[in-house]
Amino acid sequence: MTTELELRDAHVRYGPLEALHGVTLPVPRATLTLLLGRNGSGRTTTLRALAGTAPLSQGRVLWRGRDITRLTAHARTALGLTLVPDREAVFGLLTVAENLQLAARQGDFTPALDAYPELRPLLPRTAGTLSGGEQRMLALSRALLSPAHTLLLDEPTQGMSPTVAARTYALLAALPKTLLLAEQQLPPALRAAPRPVLVHELRRGAVTFSGEAAEVGQDSE
Repeated sequence: MTTELELRDAHVRYGPLEALHGVTLPVPRATLTLLLGRNGSGRTTTLRALAGTAPLSQGRVLWRGRDITRLTAHARTALGLTLVPDREAVFGLLTVAENLQLAARQGDFTPALDAYPELRPLLPRTAGTLSGGEQRMLALSRALLSPAHTLLLDEPTQGMSPTVAARTYALLAALPKTLLLAEQQLPPALRAAPRPVLVHELRRGAVTFSGEAAEVGQDSE
């Protein structure tokens, strides 16, 4: 597999505390990769390190073999890399329609409404007044509408109903983009995904397991 994005021996510090201890994480092109770990394991920090919002104290970030460690988050977005954080992922003072228009090519956000028809009656609503699950749908819709070909998604179905979450995982599994999802546990819907799902597990800022979803034991969930 061709590697699209990679952390190599990455260390990230928040003041005196080191959150990542030499993490090496390859993200193959056009695949779905899962980053599993409990709260405090370093999942979010790993996504932020790749996106450029958490600077490395040591190590490198590679994009298609090119060292982009010193590139800003904005410059990485211009390369086609988009981070959808677990909170504050939408423009709260804008309406749902305005959020989608900003992300859509030529202003056509029909694909977002096809994926999440629940958003249609919410179009005139201010995004900041939506429920947590509704904001996640809007944030994912914005990412899907963008031209980005590599998506970093932090707990993408947080707050969604089980039905909408299952639909979201099916949508992501079929998406022809490079995806890195941070989750606390392996979503059952991805265990039987139509394409291989690669899994890396983090504990206390270090990778403790790498393999495929089928190799992840039920007890780890």
